[in-house]
Amino acid sequence: MAQFEKVNPKQSFPEMEEAMLAFWKENKTFEKSVENREGAEEFNFYDGPPFATGTPHYGHILAGTIKDVIPRYQTMNGKQVHRKFGWDCHGLPIENIVEKKLEISGKDDIEQKVGVHKFNETCRENVFTYAHEWEKTVNRMGRWVDMENDYKTMDVDFMQSVWWVYSELYKKGLVYEGYRVVPYCPRCSTPLSNFEVNQGYKDKQDKTTTVKFKVKGNESKYILAWTTTPWTLVANLGLAVGEDIDYVELLDHKTEETYVLARDLVKNYFKNEDDYVIMREYKGSCLKGIKYEPLFADFDPEVNPEVYETQGFKKGKNTHSVVIGHHVTTESGTGIVHIAPAYGEDDYQIGKDQNLGFVIHIADNGNTQNLLEHNGVQVFEYNEIALQDVKQRGLTLQINTYDHSYPHCWRCDSPLIYRAISAWYVNVEKIKDKMVDNNQEINWTPNEIKDGRFGKWVANAKDWNISRNRYWGSAIPVWQNEDKTAELCIGSIEEMYQYNKPYGQIEKKEENGEIKYFYTDTNKEVDIHKHFVDEIFLECPKTGQKLKRVPEVLDCWFESGSMPYASKGYPFKQEDSFKFPADFIAEGLDQTRGWFYTLLILGTALFDKAPMKNVIVNGIVLAEDGHKMSKSKQNYPDPKIVFDKYGADAMRFYLMNSPVVEAQDFRFSETGVEEVVKKVILPLWNTYYFFTTYANIDNFEPK
Repeated sequence: MAQFEKVNPKQSFPEMEEAMLAFWKENKTFEKSVENREGAEEFNFYDGPPFATGTPHYGHILAGTIKDVIPRYQTMNGKQVHRKFGWDCHGLPIENIVEKKLEISGKDDIEQKVGVHKFNETCRENVFTYAHEWEKTVNRMGRWVDMENDYKTMDVDFMQSVWWVYSELYKKGLVYEGYRVVPYCPRCSTPLSNFEVNQGYKDKQDKTTTVKFKVKGNESKYILAWTTTPWTLVANLGLAVGEDIDYVELLDHKTEETYVLARDLVKNYFKNEDDYVIMREYKGSCLKGIKYEPLFADFDPEVNPEVYETQGFKKGKNTHSVVIGHHVTTESGTGIVHIAPAYGEDDYQIGKDQNLGFVIHIADNGNTQNLLEHNGVQVFEYNEIALQDVKQRGLTLQINTYDHSYPHCWRCDSPLIYRAISAWYVNVEKIKDKMVDNNQEINWTPNEIKDGRFGKWVANAKDWNISRNRYWGSAIPVWQNEDKTAELCIGSIEEMYQYNKPYGQIEKKEENGEIKYFYTDTNKEVDIHKHFVDEIFLECPKTGQKLKRVPEVLDCWFESGSMPYASKGYPFKQEDSFKFPADFIAEGLDQTRGWFYTLLILGTALFDKAPMKNVIVNGIVLAEDGHKMSKSKQNYPDPKIVFDKYGADAMRFYLMNSPVVEAQDFRFSETGVEEVVKKVILPLWNTYYFFTTYANIDNFEPK
């Protein structure tokens, strides 16, 4: 006679979940589900590493649920699914937190007040501030994942694999050091990659000005140029015109001055035709080579010879002259573009092609330098100073304000500038066609992302800036001599030991059958963070010269893109069990220009394969009012309260049954979770209650 356990019709589902979680923990149910499928077909899953510098939110719960549902299903199909949790430990999120904790700001304070060693060790101490909160949330939501044997991007094994990835790209000629204009955060004193920039656009109001550049040898003729960045005017070295654009010289009756500008844009400056008369008209090609007087004397070698000799004013053959520009249009401004080669991608290329020279007046910390006055001023504060200077000297024709979408640092929220610096790049354009082909091998959900948002991004991919002028990160494994004529890239600690032998800073020991490396002076096991390896010298195998490591660290996106290899310590460990590509990964829509993208770059570069077979892309979980969830605005319920009130099952079902799993934005509503309890879970529970009651009365025996 079958007897079914009695069911409480007023069961608290959150309490029942807590009991189930305790049962799973006590009986190691998850661990057994992996162990008892040993030898079965493996379903390979990659889990992208989150930062532990903030508490988990609904976006993490959503992605975590997807990452739980698919592996559970594959486990039920008899496959073995290893699920190792990971932590992203490096980069600006933790650096910004530590700067606040130490009451410092910027590179100067880090290097001079605190020191890199103390700063990095403080980062190490504070990187897991919210790890316990993560563990509680991941456990409470019922996700099966191994958090005990997790991987951390700051572990030596992980970082050594990252070195291997870098060195493999280096050997293939896919890594280079180049001097280019890049998006740059003046507060963090570091460049950003192009896909990072796309994550931080915000509305900003700026001043624009139309400036009068005096033609050399003529007391009353001026070339008009328009700029949205007055702070760059002191670094002006050229004026660009469109070769086939029609330009005019007009006489302004009010000022008795002659102005040169595009014919189609005269109406933007002179509303009344009686106010001026057109003297001449010609194509832009006729203006080429005309010399003009510089706006500022800061980089005039006669006025400021000290700067000219020592601070990097590179005079060009065509400095302060009109040149042809490929990017000039008549859509706005005057049809003449002011060129500051150090502060714009087009400017840099034109300056290089036209031999305009080079001027740098913004330091690494975002402050002015090398000027006759106003040095040490923050770049955006200098904007107003430069503007007032040219205005007071009567060299502005018009000043306006305009609102526009402007790139901000996605970590610290500061406005970015575009600035020429030396940086390290992955030559993505060299492998772009292969990346496009490999993307076609991936099953995307939703499918339109393959050729849409992600496919278009890959098709237009630019070289990837992978170096950061920061501290807490994987050190770039490149050593150079002082004038950069000798260079060595290594891919392991063993190689560092071998090339360091003449200097004796590292020793090698065998302990319990395992090879370990120690720093000779401290007898501590080798750590390859910046504050350690910056003091390690290597010998150039070709020249015998003493080499010092380059100062930059790697972009943390390079580390997360290396996760398939580095999380296993490959190729130094687990080489036999290494599986590539992943059968499945999942993350949010923003990762189409983040983790998904870097995985594809490195997978293609290393193995010429797509790094994953299947991807589920979720949308963004918004507050009920449609705005971004904000702690300060308190526009969403605390997940813990929702768990305690309705249970994790209700929340999971609510999220999985919404458009957010199809990469659409979704407004989270507590009422929606409550509806799941009322319409799904309670009816199911009541049905089971009804069944057990009458099955026991009728002595029901299942067959």
